[in-house]
Amino acid sequence: MTSPRIVYMGTPDFAVEPLKAIVDAGYNVVAVVTVPDKPVGRGQKLQSSPVKQFAQGKGLLVLQPEKLRNEDFVDQLKELNPDIAVVVAFRMLPESVWSLPKLGTFNLHASLLPQYRGAAPINWAVINGEKKTGLTTFLLDKEIDTGNIIDQLEVEIGENETAGELHDKLMYLGGSMVVNTIQKLAGGNLTLIPQKNLVAGELKAAPKIFKDTCKVDWSRPAIEVHNFIRGLSPYPAAWSEMAVSVDDAETIIQVKIFKSLAINQPTNNNCGSIKTDGKKYLQVICQNDLVEILTIQQAGKKAMQIDEFLRGWHNAKFIRMV
Repeated sequence: MTSPRIVYMGTPDFAVEPLKAIVDAGYNVVAVVTVPDKPVGRGQKLQSSPVKQFAQGKGLLVLQPEKLRNEDFVDQLKELNPDIAVVVAFRMLPESVWSLPKLGTFNLHASLLPQYRGAAPINWAVINGEKKTGLTTFLLDKEIDTGNIIDQLEVEIGENETAGELHDKLMYLGGSMVVNTIQKLAGGNLTLIPQKNLVAGELKAAPKIFKDTCKVDWSRPAIEVHNFIRGLSPYPAAWSEMAVSVDDAETIIQVKIFKSLAINQPTNNNCGSIKTDGKKYLQVICQNDLVEILTIQQAGKKAMQIDEFLRGWHNAKFIRMV
């Protein structure tokens, strides 16, 4: 067939690289669908999504429906006569939208489906200490993240790699994967794999993450605490409260923790207690072993390496994490 007519749907930075790859490959992107502009900051100035900013820079038609079931929006899509719709980090689509393209609508998901269905697959793979994850393209159907698989790519996770670092790695790999999937759909060169054929053992979910669930539990083994910290870094970030004594007056501060190390060293299991020289290192006792904090941010201040943070608390005593 001639170059397929493509509608692209996405919002955050993760969705920009695949769109860029499609444009660079010379495909005919007839429209880009993204979220409406949102007021941001103290001035409540309207801000466009990263996908919109990129699309406008390339002169592409941008659609920003408030509701995806809106009849006017669906009619616009029909008039565009798309062959393929590509969905990356977007909202759940109604059938009236995903069923429109002649060759189908496919999604790029940042896990090896059927594992880690849901909104935060990168974070949960790291939190759970997985050694590998990957990318999946699959055809949309009525249930979220359950459609037949078109293609998969396996990616290793480093033992100290953060969710942010893994995000960026998958983002760039996702560009070429989306282009390959378009080629397969356009050429009819498909071998679809039902996800039920790949189920082996327990299926792990990837639900949306909220601040309330980002507090560190120091009673867990150090490796689990370390994985939790790196799985939430840099956003939304693991956090804890820290008891600090200055001139014998104890105060509680809130901190975010971005980088850490798990240290296999026997402890007294006084979980949450802090070991530090006040200059170079700060370690927290966990279940049977230690976590060393490398990068930290006190509420209202910038993120710092631990030595810089300690210098700012000259003569203070660090007591415990609570």
